[in-house]
Amino acid sequence: MGLWKFRIAGNSEALVYARKHLEDSGWVYDRSARYLLLPIPTKSDHRESLRCDTVVIGGNLDVGLYGDRRCVDLLTDPYYLAENARITAYCTLKYVLERLPVILSGCPILIIGWGRIGKCLGQLFHRTGADVTIYARKETDQAAILSLGYQSIGSLKDIKNYRVVINTAPIMLLPKGTLSNEQLKIDLASRPGIGGDDVIWARGLPGKDAPESSGILIANTIERLRKEGLL
Repeated sequence: MGLWKFRIAGNSEALVYARKHLEDSGWVYDRSARYLLLPIPTKSDHRESLRCDTVVIGGNLDVGLYGDRRCVDLLTDPYYLAENARITAYCTLKYVLERLPVILSGCPILIIGWGRIGKCLGQLFHRTGADVTIYARKETDQAAILSLGYQSIGSLKDIKNYRVVINTAPIMLLPKGTLSNEQLKIDLASRPGIGGDDVIWARGLPGKDAPESSGILIANTIERLRKEGLL
């Protein structure tokens, strides 16, 4: 196991925890190691520090930047994405609790989108007793939402009665002025879906608000891929 060496580049608190967890699993930190772990999502270009046999591990990797070097993108791993969505949902709940002057029980909350994060948000907020409504365009999704005990809408025309609006869709659906100042607006999408100066654009919550959980997830994913022979 000592042959499995790694190094880290870039500033990320989550990677501090990932390093500790990998070392606890038997990995060895070595500044000249073959396996290079970058922040997730990956923004910087670290080509200048790479040797030819480097294996680059990150998220949303622009593989063209790294030549023929092997790239492992954790944001294409379904297990990583599923757990990351769950952590994101808990971080969002924390954001709402910190900013909302009322309890969640009975509070009308609209979640836009029925992807991985939308599903986790719906489940989590429903458990708090909030009055959860999900916006989804597909009838099959609307049916699934209703079967889980949430309310479902297929139009965003009348949404000013929701106290909290959480967006997960990376497309502008609610331009500035659509919502009132009293509504708490949180946008989790990679591109803004809600317009306005008072929108909380909370992209990348796990790494910011739950860095230890995020780091453990990164390390566990890397260790799983190693055991599966995918590194």
